[in-house]
Amino acid sequence: MSDKVGLRNDHRAPEEPAQMHDAIGKSRAQQQRRVRAQVGDSDAYAFFNLLTGPELFDKVESLLPAHRERLFPPTETLSMFLAQALSADRSCQKAVNEVAIKRLGAGRAVCSTHTGGYCAARMRLPIGMVDTLARYVGQSVTARTPDAWHWRGHRVRLADGTTLKLPDTPANQAAYPQPRSQKPGLGFPLCRMVGLVCLGSGAVLDAAIGHCRGKGGDEQSLLRSILDTLERGDLLLGDAFYATYFLLCTLRERGIEAVFEQHGARQRTTDFRRGQRLGPRDHLIVLTKPGIKPDWMSQTDYEQAPHSLTVRELRTGGKTLVTTLTCPKHTSKAALKSLYRSRWHIELDLRNIKTTLGMEQLSCLTPAMAIKEIWVYLLAYNLIRLMMAQAALLAHRLPRQLSFKHTVQVWIAWTHHAQRIDHDDKLYALFVLIAQQRVGERPGRVEPRALKRRLKPYPLLTETRERARARVRKHGHPKKLK
Repeated sequence: MSDKVGLRNDHRAPEEPAQMHDAIGKSRAQQQRRVRAQVGDSDAYAFFNLLTGPELFDKVESLLPAHRERLFPPTETLSMFLAQALSADRSCQKAVNEVAIKRLGAGRAVCSTHTGGYCAARMRLPIGMVDTLARYVGQSVTARTPDAWHWRGHRVRLADGTTLKLPDTPANQAAYPQPRSQKPGLGFPLCRMVGLVCLGSGAVLDAAIGHCRGKGGDEQSLLRSILDTLERGDLLLGDAFYATYFLLCTLRERGIEAVFEQHGARQRTTDFRRGQRLGPRDHLIVLTKPGIKPDWMSQTDYEQAPHSLTVRELRTGGKTLVTTLTCPKHTSKAALKSLYRSRWHIELDLRNIKTTLGMEQLSCLTPAMAIKEIWVYLLAYNLIRLMMAQAALLAHRLPRQLSFKHTVQVWIAWTHHAQRIDHDDKLYALFVLIAQQRVGERPGRVEPRALKRRLKPYPLLTETRERARARVRKHGHPKKLK
Protein backbone atom coordinates (compact mmCIF):
# COMPACT_ATOMS: atom_id res chain seq x y z
CA MET A 1 0.00 0.00 0.00
CA SER A 2 2.81 2.42 0.86
CA ASP A 3 4.41 1.80 -2.58
CA LYS A 4 1.18 2.78 -4.34
CA VAL A 5 0.92 5.95 -2.29
CA GLY A 6 4.50 6.81 -3.24
CA LEU A 7 3.77 6.37 -6.96
CA ARG A 8 0.78 8.69 -6.78
CA ASN A 9 2.80 11.33 -4.98
CA ASP A 10 5.23 11.48 -7.91
CA HIS A 11 2.48 12.95 -10.10
CA ARG A 12 0.99 15.53 -7.81
CA ALA A 13 1.96 18.15 -5.28
CA PRO A 14 3.54 16.95 -2.05
CA GLU A 15 1.07 16.24 0.74
CA GLU A 16 0.95 18.28 3.87
CA PRO A 17 2.46 16.68 7.00
CA ALA A 18 -1.03 15.97 8.41
CA GLN A 19 -2.13 14.31 5.18
CA MET A 20 1.03 12.21 5.08
CA HIS A 21 0.39 11.15 8.67
CA ASP A 22 -3.16 10.11 7.75
CA ALA A 23 -1.89 8.11 4.76
CA ILE A 24 0.63 6.27 6.93
CA GLY A 25 -2.04 5.63 9.56
CA LYS A 26 -4.43 4.22 6.94
CA SER A 27 -1.67 2.00 5.56
CA ARG A 28 -0.90 0.56 8.99
CA ALA A 29 -4.60 0.13 9.79
CA GLN A 30 -5.13 -1.78 6.56
CA GLN A 31 -2.11 -3.97 7.31
CA GLN A 32 -3.48 -4.75 10.76
CA ARG A 33 -6.89 -5.65 9.31
CA ARG A 34 -5.22 -7.91 6.74
CA VAL A 35 -3.26 -9.73 9.44
CA ARG A 36 -6.33 -9.95 11.70
CA ALA A 37 -8.36 -11.47 8.84
CA GLN A 38 -5.81 -14.28 8.50
CA VAL A 39 -5.67 -15.22 12.17
CA GLY A 40 -7.92 -18.20 11.60
CA ASP A 41 -6.09 -19.38 8.47
CA SER A 42 -4.21 -22.57 9.39
CA ASP A 43 -1.88 -22.25 6.38
CA ALA A 44 -0.92 -18.71 7.30
CA TYR A 45 -0.21 -19.81 10.85
CA ALA A 46 2.04 -22.72 9.92
CA PHE A 47 5.07 -21.01 11.44
CA PHE A 48 3.22 -19.92 14.56
CA ASN A 49 1.92 -23.45 15.08
CA LEU A 50 5.50 -24.65 14.98
CA LEU A 51 6.50 -22.09 17.60
CA THR A 52 3.64 -22.76 20.03
CA GLY A 53 2.24 -26.15 19.06
CA PRO A 54 3.06 -29.63 20.32
CA GLU A 55 5.55 -30.45 17.56
CA LEU A 56 8.40 -28.35 18.94
CA PHE A 57 7.45 -29.23 22.52
CA ASP A 58 7.59 -32.95 21.70
CA LYS A 59 10.99 -32.46 20.08
CA VAL A 60 12.30 -30.78 23.23
CA GLU A 61 10.86 -33.54 25.40
CA SER A 62 12.49 -36.24 23.27
CA LEU A 63 15.91 -34.63 23.72
CA LEU A 64 15.71 -34.12 27.50
CA PRO A 65 18.33 -36.09 29.44
CA ALA A 66 17.51 -38.10 32.53
CA HIS A 67 17.36 -35.61 35.38
CA ARG A 68 15.92 -35.06 38.82
CA GLU A 69 13.92 -32.04 39.89
CA ARG A 70 16.25 -29.14 40.66
CA LEU A 71 16.02 -25.40 40.82
CA PHE A 72 17.31 -25.30 37.23
CA PRO A 73 15.93 -28.26 35.23
CA PRO A 74 17.12 -28.66 31.59
CA THR A 75 14.21 -26.76 30.03
CA GLU A 76 14.52 -23.86 32.50
CA THR A 77 18.29 -23.80 31.98
CA LEU A 78 17.96 -23.69 28.20
CA SER A 79 15.36 -20.92 28.48
CA MET A 80 17.70 -18.86 30.65
CA PHE A 81 20.60 -19.55 28.29
CA LEU A 82 18.49 -18.29 25.37
CA ALA A 83 17.51 -15.19 27.34
CA GLN A 84 21.21 -14.49 27.88
CA ALA A 85 21.81 -14.68 24.11
CA LEU A 86 19.05 -12.11 23.49
CA SER A 87 20.09 -9.75 26.29
CA ALA A 88 22.54 -6.86 26.14
CA ASP A 89 23.79 -7.92 29.58
CA ARG A 90 24.73 -11.55 28.99
CA SER A 91 26.07 -12.24 32.47
CA CYS A 92 24.98 -15.30 34.41
CA GLN A 93 24.33 -13.04 37.39
CA LYS A 94 21.61 -11.15 35.52
CA ALA A 95 19.98 -14.41 34.43
CA VAL A 96 19.88 -15.73 38.00
CA ASN A 97 18.64 -12.40 39.36
CA GLU A 98 15.70 -12.41 36.95
CA VAL A 99 14.73 -15.94 38.00
CA ALA A 100 14.88 -14.92 41.65
CA ILE A 101 12.61 -11.93 41.04
CA LYS A 102 10.14 -14.01 39.01
CA ARG A 103 9.92 -16.54 41.84
CA LEU A 104 9.15 -13.76 44.28
CA GLY A 105 6.48 -12.36 41.97
CA ALA A 106 4.88 -15.80 41.71
CA GLY A 107 4.78 -16.16 45.50
CA ARG A 108 7.36 -18.95 45.57
CA ALA A 109 10.19 -19.44 48.04
CA VAL A 110 13.23 -17.19 47.90
CA CYS A 111 16.17 -18.75 46.05
CA SER A 112 19.87 -17.96 46.17
CA THR A 113 21.26 -15.41 43.73
CA HIS A 114 24.64 -17.12 43.58
CA THR A 115 25.42 -18.28 40.03
CA GLY A 116 27.09 -21.59 40.91
CA GLY A 117 23.93 -23.68 40.59
CA TYR A 118 22.98 -22.17 37.24
CA CYS A 119 26.51 -22.55 35.84
CA ALA A 120 26.51 -26.21 36.90
CA ALA A 121 23.12 -26.66 35.22
CA ARG A 122 24.48 -25.18 32.00
CA MET A 123 27.36 -27.66 32.11
CA ARG A 124 24.89 -30.56 32.53
CA LEU A 125 22.86 -29.39 29.52
CA PRO A 126 23.69 -31.85 26.69
CA ILE A 127 25.23 -30.17 23.67
CA GLY A 128 23.40 -32.71 21.50
CA MET A 129 20.11 -31.31 22.74
CA VAL A 130 21.02 -27.73 21.86
CA ASP A 131 22.52 -28.29 18.42
CA THR A 132 19.74 -30.71 17.43
CA LEU A 133 17.10 -28.13 18.40
CA ALA A 134 18.91 -25.39 16.48
CA ARG A 135 19.05 -27.52 13.33
CA TYR A 136 15.48 -28.73 13.81
CA VAL A 137 14.04 -25.20 14.07
CA GLY A 138 16.06 -23.94 11.10
CA GLN A 139 15.12 -26.86 8.86
CA SER A 140 11.48 -26.75 9.98
CA VAL A 141 11.22 -23.06 9.09
CA THR A 142 12.80 -23.74 5.70
CA ALA A 143 10.50 -26.69 5.00
CA ARG A 144 7.48 -24.40 5.46
CA THR A 145 8.65 -21.60 3.17
CA PRO A 146 6.27 -20.96 0.24
CA ASP A 147 7.46 -21.39 -3.34
CA ALA A 148 7.41 -17.62 -3.87
CA TRP A 149 10.39 -17.32 -1.51
CA HIS A 150 12.53 -19.58 -3.71
CA TRP A 151 14.60 -18.57 -6.74
CA ARG A 152 13.33 -19.96 -10.06
CA GLY A 153 12.20 -23.15 -8.39
CA HIS A 154 15.51 -23.67 -6.57
CA ARG A 155 15.92 -23.66 -2.80
CA VAL A 156 18.95 -21.39 -2.49
CA ARG A 157 21.41 -22.13 0.31
CA LEU A 158 24.06 -19.60 1.26
CA ALA A 159 27.46 -20.75 2.54
CA ASP A 160 30.07 -18.64 4.31
CA GLY A 161 32.52 -18.78 7.17
CA THR A 162 33.50 -16.51 10.02
CA THR A 163 35.74 -16.53 13.08
CA LEU A 164 34.77 -16.16 16.74
CA LYS A 165 36.85 -15.10 19.73
CA LEU A 166 36.93 -17.20 22.89
CA PRO A 167 38.07 -16.11 26.37
CA ASP A 168 41.82 -16.38 26.81
CA THR A 169 42.03 -19.49 29.00
CA PRO A 170 44.57 -22.35 28.76
CA ALA A 171 41.84 -24.82 27.81
CA ASN A 172 40.52 -22.62 25.00
CA GLN A 173 44.04 -21.88 23.76
CA ALA A 174 44.80 -25.61 23.59
CA ALA A 175 41.66 -26.41 21.58
CA TYR A 176 41.49 -23.27 19.45
CA PRO A 177 44.95 -21.67 19.39
CA GLN A 178 45.38 -18.03 18.53
CA PRO A 179 47.07 -16.96 15.27
CA ARG A 180 50.83 -17.46 15.12
CA SER A 181 51.26 -13.79 14.22
CA GLN A 182 50.31 -12.80 17.79
CA LYS A 183 52.65 -13.13 20.71
CA PRO A 184 51.67 -15.53 23.53
CA GLY A 185 49.43 -13.83 26.07
CA LEU A 186 48.42 -11.02 23.69
CA GLY A 187 45.83 -12.74 21.52
CA PHE A 188 42.59 -14.63 21.92
CA PRO A 189 41.70 -18.20 20.99
CA LEU A 190 39.91 -18.31 17.64
CA CYS A 191 37.49 -20.84 16.21
CA ARG A 192 36.06 -20.93 12.71
CA MET A 193 32.40 -21.50 11.90
CA VAL A 194 30.92 -22.27 8.46
CA GLY A 195 27.16 -22.03 8.17
CA LEU A 196 24.47 -22.97 5.67
CA VAL A 197 21.66 -20.40 5.55
CA CYS A 198 18.35 -20.49 3.67
CA LEU A 199 18.12 -17.48 1.38
CA GLY A 200 14.32 -17.41 1.52
CA SER A 201 13.76 -17.54 5.28
CA GLY A 202 17.18 -16.53 6.61
CA ALA A 203 17.28 -19.52 8.99
CA VAL A 204 20.52 -21.37 9.73
CA LEU A 205 20.19 -24.95 8.49
CA ASP A 206 23.46 -26.29 9.86
CA ALA A 207 26.90 -25.19 10.98
CA ALA A 208 30.36 -26.71 11.37
CA ILE A 209 32.82 -25.46 13.98
CA GLY A 210 36.57 -26.06 14.01
CA HIS A 211 39.93 -24.50 14.74
CA CYS A 212 41.58 -21.89 12.53
CA ARG A 213 45.05 -23.43 12.44
CA GLY A 214 46.11 -26.75 10.99
CA LYS A 215 44.53 -29.44 8.84
CA GLY A 216 40.75 -29.58 8.72
CA GLY A 217 40.16 -26.02 9.88
CA ASP A 218 39.64 -24.39 6.49
CA GLU A 219 36.22 -23.41 5.16
CA GLN A 220 36.24 -26.13 2.50
CA SER A 221 36.74 -28.93 5.03
CA LEU A 222 34.09 -27.55 7.39
CA LEU A 223 31.59 -27.13 4.56
CA ARG A 224 32.16 -30.70 3.39
CA SER A 225 31.27 -31.99 6.85
CA ILE A 226 27.72 -30.57 6.54
CA LEU A 227 26.99 -31.20 2.86
CA ASP A 228 24.49 -33.89 3.82
CA THR A 229 22.20 -31.06 4.93
CA LEU A 230 21.72 -30.12 1.27
CA GLU A 231 19.11 -31.91 -0.81
CA ARG A 232 18.91 -32.75 -4.50
CA GLY A 233 17.66 -29.71 -6.40
CA ASP A 234 19.14 -27.17 -3.96
CA LEU A 235 21.37 -24.37 -5.23
CA LEU A 236 24.50 -23.50 -3.24
CA LEU A 237 25.64 -19.88 -3.43
CA GLY A 238 29.08 -18.89 -2.13
CA ASP A 239 32.12 -16.72 -2.61
CA ALA A 240 35.48 -17.51 -4.21
CA PHE A 241 36.60 -19.79 -1.34
CA TYR A 242 34.34 -22.56 -2.67
CA ALA A 243 35.00 -22.48 -6.43
CA THR A 244 37.19 -25.60 -6.43
CA TYR A 245 37.15 -28.56 -8.78
CA PHE A 246 36.43 -31.29 -6.23
CA LEU A 247 33.62 -29.40 -4.50
CA LEU A 248 31.94 -28.70 -7.85
CA CYS A 249 32.24 -32.40 -8.71
CA THR A 250 30.74 -33.41 -5.36
CA LEU A 251 27.80 -31.04 -5.78
CA ARG A 252 27.16 -32.23 -9.34
CA GLU A 253 27.18 -35.85 -8.16
CA ARG A 254 24.60 -35.02 -5.46
CA GLY A 255 22.32 -33.17 -7.89
CA ILE A 256 23.02 -29.78 -6.30
CA GLU A 257 23.54 -26.70 -8.46
CA ALA A 258 26.22 -24.14 -7.59
CA VAL A 259 26.97 -20.48 -8.23
CA PHE A 260 30.34 -19.26 -6.93
CA GLU A 261 32.61 -16.36 -7.62
CA GLN A 262 35.59 -17.59 -9.59
CA HIS A 263 38.78 -18.10 -7.60
CA GLY A 264 41.10 -15.11 -7.77
CA ALA A 265 43.94 -17.02 -9.42
CA ARG A 266 41.66 -18.20 -12.25
CA GLN A 267 40.03 -14.80 -12.69
CA ARG A 268 43.37 -13.35 -13.79
CA THR A 269 43.80 -16.04 -16.46
CA THR A 270 40.22 -16.25 -17.75
CA ASP A 271 40.07 -16.01 -21.53
CA PHE A 272 36.51 -15.78 -22.88
CA ARG A 273 37.77 -16.47 -26.41
CA ARG A 274 38.22 -20.10 -25.45
CA GLY A 275 35.60 -22.76 -24.82
CA GLN A 276 32.05 -22.77 -26.18
CA ARG A 277 30.84 -19.19 -26.53
CA LEU A 278 27.36 -18.50 -25.07
CA GLY A 279 27.39 -14.71 -25.31
CA PRO A 280 29.56 -11.69 -24.48
CA ARG A 281 31.95 -12.80 -21.72
CA ASP A 282 29.94 -15.96 -21.23
CA HIS A 283 31.21 -19.42 -22.18
CA LEU A 284 31.39 -23.09 -21.26
CA ILE A 285 34.77 -24.42 -20.19
CA VAL A 286 36.08 -27.86 -19.32
CA LEU A 287 37.93 -28.13 -16.01
CA THR A 288 40.40 -30.99 -15.63
CA LYS A 289 41.17 -32.87 -12.44
CA PRO A 290 44.22 -31.49 -10.61
CA GLY A 291 47.25 -33.73 -10.88
CA ILE A 292 48.02 -33.47 -7.16
CA LYS A 293 45.73 -35.05 -4.58
CA PRO A 294 44.65 -32.68 -1.80
CA ASP A 295 45.80 -33.60 1.72
CA TRP A 296 42.23 -33.97 3.01
CA MET A 297 41.24 -36.39 0.23
CA SER A 298 41.72 -40.14 0.34
CA GLN A 299 43.44 -41.87 -2.55
CA THR A 300 40.28 -43.84 -3.35
CA ASP A 301 38.12 -40.71 -3.58
CA TYR A 302 40.76 -39.02 -5.72
CA GLU A 303 40.84 -41.90 -8.19
CA GLN A 304 37.05 -42.06 -8.38
CA ALA A 305 36.68 -38.32 -9.06
CA PRO A 306 35.81 -37.51 -12.71
CA HIS A 307 38.71 -36.51 -14.94
CA SER A 308 36.89 -33.45 -16.28
CA LEU A 309 33.91 -31.23 -15.53
CA THR A 310 32.05 -28.79 -17.77
CA VAL A 311 30.97 -25.55 -16.10
CA ARG A 312 29.80 -22.14 -17.19
CA GLU A 313 31.97 -19.08 -16.64
CA LEU A 314 30.72 -15.55 -17.12
CA ARG A 315 31.61 -11.97 -16.30
CA THR A 316 28.84 -9.82 -14.83
CA GLY A 317 28.51 -7.13 -12.20
CA GLY A 318 32.29 -6.68 -12.03
CA LYS A 319 32.80 -10.32 -10.99
CA THR A 320 33.62 -13.56 -12.74
CA LEU A 321 31.19 -16.30 -11.77
CA VAL A 322 31.42 -20.05 -12.23
CA THR A 323 28.23 -22.09 -12.17
CA THR A 324 26.77 -25.47 -13.02
CA LEU A 325 23.70 -23.74 -14.52
CA THR A 326 25.00 -24.09 -18.05
CA CYS A 327 21.94 -23.13 -20.15
CA PRO A 328 21.81 -19.38 -20.95
CA LYS A 329 18.19 -19.67 -22.11
CA HIS A 330 16.99 -20.95 -18.77
CA THR A 331 19.36 -18.82 -16.67
CA SER A 332 20.48 -15.51 -18.16
CA LYS A 333 23.47 -13.44 -17.11
CA ALA A 334 21.13 -10.85 -15.61
CA ALA A 335 19.46 -13.51 -13.47
CA LEU A 336 22.81 -14.81 -12.23
CA LYS A 337 23.99 -11.28 -11.50
CA SER A 338 20.89 -10.62 -9.40
CA LEU A 339 21.25 -13.97 -7.64
CA TYR A 340 24.88 -13.47 -6.73
CA ARG A 341 24.15 -10.03 -5.31
CA SER A 342 21.81 -11.75 -2.87
CA ARG A 343 24.81 -13.66 -1.48
CA TRP A 344 25.43 -10.56 0.63
CA HIS A 345 22.51 -11.61 2.83
CA ILE A 346 24.64 -14.22 4.59
CA GLU A 347 27.13 -11.50 5.50
CA LEU A 348 24.24 -9.60 7.10
CA ASP A 349 23.01 -12.77 8.80
CA LEU A 350 26.42 -13.40 10.34
CA ARG A 351 26.50 -9.77 11.45
CA ASN A 352 23.11 -10.20 13.09
CA ILE A 353 24.33 -13.25 14.99
CA LYS A 354 27.71 -11.82 15.95
CA THR A 355 26.92 -8.14 16.51
CA THR A 356 23.19 -7.86 17.23
CA LEU A 357 23.07 -10.99 19.40
CA GLY A 358 26.67 -10.68 20.62
CA MET A 359 28.26 -13.98 19.54
CA GLU A 360 31.41 -12.28 18.23
CA GLN A 361 33.05 -12.54 21.68
CA LEU A 362 32.06 -15.70 23.53
CA SER A 363 32.08 -15.82 27.32
CA CYS A 364 32.40 -19.51 28.29
CA LEU A 365 35.79 -20.54 29.67
CA THR A 366 36.06 -24.10 28.34
CA PRO A 367 35.90 -25.41 24.74
CA ALA A 368 32.87 -27.63 25.39
CA MET A 369 30.87 -24.79 26.91
CA ALA A 370 31.98 -22.40 24.15
CA ILE A 371 30.62 -24.76 21.47
CA LYS A 372 27.39 -25.09 23.46
CA GLU A 373 27.18 -21.30 23.67
CA ILE A 374 27.52 -21.01 19.88
CA TRP A 375 24.62 -23.41 19.33
CA VAL A 376 22.48 -21.51 21.85
CA TYR A 377 23.06 -18.35 19.81
CA LEU A 378 22.13 -20.18 16.61
CA LEU A 379 18.98 -21.54 18.26
CA ALA A 380 18.00 -18.05 19.45
CA TYR A 381 18.66 -16.69 15.95
CA ASN A 382 16.48 -19.36 14.33
CA LEU A 383 13.63 -18.70 16.76
CA ILE A 384 13.75 -15.02 15.83
CA ARG A 385 13.78 -15.98 12.15
CA LEU A 386 10.74 -18.18 12.82
CA MET A 387 8.78 -15.18 14.07
CA MET A 388 9.99 -13.04 11.16
CA ALA A 389 8.83 -15.69 8.68
CA GLN A 390 5.39 -15.75 10.29
CA ALA A 391 5.11 -11.95 10.27
CA ALA A 392 6.27 -11.76 6.64
CA LEU A 393 3.76 -14.39 5.54
CA LEU A 394 0.86 -12.61 7.21
CA ALA A 395 1.90 -9.19 5.90
CA HIS A 396 2.53 -10.45 2.33
CA ARG A 397 6.19 -9.58 2.45
CA LEU A 398 9.49 -11.39 2.23
CA PRO A 399 11.39 -12.14 5.46
CA ARG A 400 14.41 -10.36 4.02
CA GLN A 401 12.35 -7.15 3.93
CA LEU A 402 11.91 -7.17 7.72
CA SER A 403 14.41 -5.94 10.30
CA PHE A 404 16.11 -8.57 12.45
CA LYS A 405 17.13 -6.12 15.16
CA HIS A 406 13.64 -4.64 15.31
CA THR A 407 12.23 -8.16 15.79
CA VAL A 408 14.64 -8.84 18.65
CA GLN A 409 13.67 -5.57 20.32
CA VAL A 410 9.95 -6.23 19.90
CA TRP A 411 10.27 -9.79 21.23
CA ILE A 412 12.20 -8.69 24.35
CA ALA A 413 9.58 -6.01 25.07
CA TRP A 414 6.81 -8.53 24.38
CA THR A 415 8.12 -11.01 26.93
CA HIS A 416 8.01 -8.29 29.58
CA HIS A 417 4.51 -6.99 28.84
CA ALA A 418 2.57 -9.78 27.07
CA GLN A 419 0.51 -10.61 30.16
CA ARG A 420 -1.04 -7.15 30.10
CA ILE A 421 -2.37 -7.59 26.54
CA ASP A 422 -5.83 -9.03 25.87
CA HIS A 423 -5.72 -12.66 24.81
CA ASP A 424 -7.66 -12.04 21.57
CA ASP A 425 -5.03 -9.59 20.40
CA LYS A 426 -1.99 -11.72 21.22
CA LEU A 427 -2.24 -13.89 18.12
CA TYR A 428 -1.75 -11.12 15.61
CA ALA A 429 -0.49 -8.03 17.45
CA LEU A 430 3.08 -9.32 17.81
CA PHE A 431 3.38 -10.02 14.07
CA VAL A 432 1.84 -6.68 13.18
CA LEU A 433 4.57 -4.96 15.18
CA ILE A 434 7.31 -7.09 13.63
CA ALA A 435 6.11 -6.44 10.07
CA GLN A 436 5.88 -2.65 10.47
CA GLN A 437 9.60 -1.94 10.09
CA ARG A 438 11.15 -2.67 6.70
CA VAL A 439 14.84 -2.62 5.91
CA GLY A 440 15.99 -0.27 3.21
CA GLU A 441 16.94 -1.50 -0.24
CA ARG A 442 20.52 -0.35 -0.83
CA PRO A 443 21.83 -2.16 -3.94
CA GLY A 444 25.50 -1.57 -4.63
CA ARG A 445 26.04 0.16 -1.30
CA VAL A 446 29.69 0.90 -0.57
CA GLU A 447 30.91 2.07 2.83
CA PRO A 448 34.49 2.69 4.04
CA ARG A 449 35.81 0.21 6.58
CA ALA A 450 36.99 2.90 8.95
CA LEU A 451 35.96 4.30 12.33
CA LYS A 452 34.82 7.90 12.66
CA ARG A 453 34.44 7.89 16.43
CA ARG A 454 37.86 8.15 18.07
CA LEU A 455 38.72 5.56 20.68
CA LYS A 456 40.20 6.43 24.04
CA PRO A 457 43.95 7.10 23.74
CA TYR A 458 45.12 4.01 25.56
CA PRO A 459 48.14 2.21 24.10
CA LEU A 460 47.86 -1.37 22.90
CA LEU A 461 48.88 -4.17 25.22
CA THR A 462 52.23 -5.37 23.84
CA GLU A 463 53.27 -7.64 26.71
CA THR A 464 51.59 -10.17 28.94
CA ARG A 465 49.16 -8.78 31.49
CA GLU A 466 51.27 -10.09 34.39
CA ARG A 467 54.36 -8.22 33.19
CA ALA A 468 52.30 -5.08 32.55
CA ARG A 469 50.91 -5.19 36.11
CA ALA A 470 54.41 -5.60 37.56
CA ARG A 471 55.70 -2.61 35.57
CA VAL A 472 52.77 -0.43 36.70
CA ARG A 473 53.35 -1.41 40.35
CA LYS A 474 57.03 -0.48 40.03
CA HIS A 475 56.86 2.65 37.87
CA GLY A 476 53.20 3.67 37.95
CA HIS A 477 51.04 4.53 34.97
CA PRO A 478 52.60 6.73 32.28
CA LYS A 479 51.74 10.38 32.80
CA LYS A 480 51.11 10.98 29.10
CA LEU A 481 49.24 8.46 27.02
CA LYS A 482 50.49 8.07 23.49
